[in-house]
Amino acid sequence: MKRKRGENEEAAEKKMEIVWQTPANPPEKHDYIFRDGRRHVRPYHFEFISHVKNRWAGKTIVDLFAEEFKGRPYDYYVSAVKCGRIQVDGEMVPVSYIVKSSQKISHFVHRHEPPVMAWDVPILDKEDDVVTVWKPATVPVHPCGQYRKNTVVGVLQAEHGLAPLFPVHRLDRLVSGLLILARNATRADLFRQEIEAGKVQKQYVAKVVGVFPEDEQIVDVNVNYNAREGRSTVEVGNSCDGSLIKGKTACTKFTRIGTDGIHSIVLCKPITGRTHQIRVHLQYTGHPIANDILYLSENVTNRSSEGVNADRAAHSPNNCLVPENNSSDNYEDSTKEDFDIDPMCTNCPNLVPKGYGGHEEGLWLHCVQYSGSGWVYQCPYPDWAVLT
Repeated sequence: MKRKRGENEEAAEKKMEIVWQTPANPPEKHDYIFRDGRRHVRPYHFEFISHVKNRWAGKTIVDLFAEEFKGRPYDYYVSAVKCGRIQVDGEMVPVSYIVKSSQKISHFVHRHEPPVMAWDVPILDKEDDVVTVWKPATVPVHPCGQYRKNTVVGVLQAEHGLAPLFPVHRLDRLVSGLLILARNATRADLFRQEIEAGKVQKQYVAKVVGVFPEDEQIVDVNVNYNAREGRSTVEVGNSCDGSLIKGKTACTKFTRIGTDGIHSIVLCKPITGRTHQIRVHLQYTGHPIANDILYLSENVTNRSSEGVNADRAAHSPNNCLVPENNSSDNYEDSTKEDFDIDPMCTNCPNLVPKGYGGHEEGLWLHCVQYSGSGWVYQCPYPDWAVLT
């Protein structure tokens, strides 16, 4: 959608024509740039909208942004207010403006999304009201944080015209495998009712450190997620002795599929669905996922380059019994295309956002099956799940 800009802003932007986007603007094929094995999103102008919280009220508009959104320098926010890129209730305001509770604040930014691995999102099954896909590692399921177009939902809409889509369950960004998406809200609600009633069985496969026990292992210990640290811990306690247990009940069943004496392939059946449950329960057994830096115990010494850095080919759907016509090679020409530089953007001229930590790889954790009352959906095993 095009917005009319004030004279001051036009001067600051050097008369550049800007098309602002809202979440209603669907992702399109030309939005993606493929470079060095990564799927990037061509930076775009976007309007972030928020409402003034009670604790923000009474601050100047510049101080509010400088204190709450520290990703940009103070001088940027001063300039953004002066030229109208930051507005209150749809109007330009002076830098000394004091915000009031519940007012709408808009921030017009040149948005740079972090890259993800350049794998496609192969469709496994396509029905009238359900579609299942092979989710690649490093790609989030739906818009969140810095990601909007670089998501499974975004790619499916851009490359297959599938919309709307309603993810039935979640997979962590670094996890690959089966993802079920309903094609209407009614079907999504039916799935969720089954999941909440405990009628859905889930299966994952993981590659772990060491020789996992041959007999089935049942881990039934609480999981406590620390949002600030971004990781979970197990919590073993006894309510009878007066100790306070903060974690949520969690149970996972593990069965060894095979081992080569260095690593083991383990089938994981989570009975509950806590954050990082499989990862932290495997750590609890003494056999963490072999390339899971977050949960590899300090006393694990076998950290070969193979075990710590998941090779990209291991997570490539194109190497794992899926349709060959799903290949990002079709878009190699896009690697030569440039993008518009925004003179006010704090990320330009780089394609990736400032502060991006580098190349991320996927976990050796893969969803292989979901089943419920009269239905079952499956995803092939990845290459790394076959020990030679």
